[in-house]
Amino acid sequence: MPDMADVSAFLLVARARGFREAARANGMSSSALSDAVKRLEAELRVRLLNRTTRSVLPTEAGRTLMERLGPAFAEIASALDQAKSSRDRPAGSLKLNVPASAARLVLPRIVPPFLVAYPDIRLEVVTEESFVDIIESGCDAGIRYDERLEQDMIAVPIGPRHQRFALAASPEYLATRGRPQHPRDLLAHDCIRGRFPARAIPSWEFERNGEVAVIEPSGTLVVQSGSGTDLGIEAAIAGTGIMYLFEDWLKAHFESGALVPVMEDWWLRFPGPFLYYPGRRLVPAPLRAFIDFVKGM
Repeated sequence: MPDMADVSAFLLVARARGFREAARANGMSSSALSDAVKRLEAELRVRLLNRTTRSVLPTEAGRTLMERLGPAFAEIASALDQAKSSRDRPAGSLKLNVPASAARLVLPRIVPPFLVAYPDIRLEVVTEESFVDIIESGCDAGIRYDERLEQDMIAVPIGPRHQRFALAASPEYLATRGRPQHPRDLLAHDCIRGRFPARAIPSWEFERNGEVAVIEPSGTLVVQSGSGTDLGIEAAIAGTGIMYLFEDWLKAHFESGALVPVMEDWWLRFPGPFLYYPGRRLVPAPLRAFIDFVKGM
């Protein structure tokens, strides 16, 4: 039976895609991790990692081993955390994978009181727009919208249960270019669009009294959704064009007058986000505390 410490070292390196990266993230030395992986490969008599000067990637055997071991190690960690939860207060680490919109609009009202209630829990929030395998990425749970949840995940409502996509422009822009009245009017305007990494630029959707409109707007500026959203907002304030974004993200600018709501009767309403996590038998104590805290809000 191979040493479980060597198996754990392999998982750390495979997930980090490099010895140095895994060493830095886990407070270990690259040489110790390298030696551990070599011992495991020698024990199994199979190469698990392809090493080059620029990257470290799992072989087919390595990927298969990761897929089988990931849930098993997660279950071990969950069992240990469950044992810790017998103490007066849950303790340990909790890692969440969330989009920028959740980090900005949902978590600020939850995280501070949660950490006050559970001072022995260390919370790490990873902001990422693409949908990831939370187990493989080393996260305990994530926040996403319903259409992007996997079937085998448990989902708990978190944050506002309904949101809207809003249209906004500066008063100066509207004074110069005019105010659109129907979604098709946007085709004659400069629109500031967002794109998620490795995805096509999404259409803009609208709905009013059962009438649905989907348009492909044009404009001179495209920003990366999430990390580039604030740039898009500042450009809209400067009069570059019309912005399409979460209403809550734009609310402060509406209140200040820097931006003006446009075609509010057409704004699309959609369900709010969910906290999701694997449906395994044992839920880590910090995650269980967070789930219960969210449900109680």
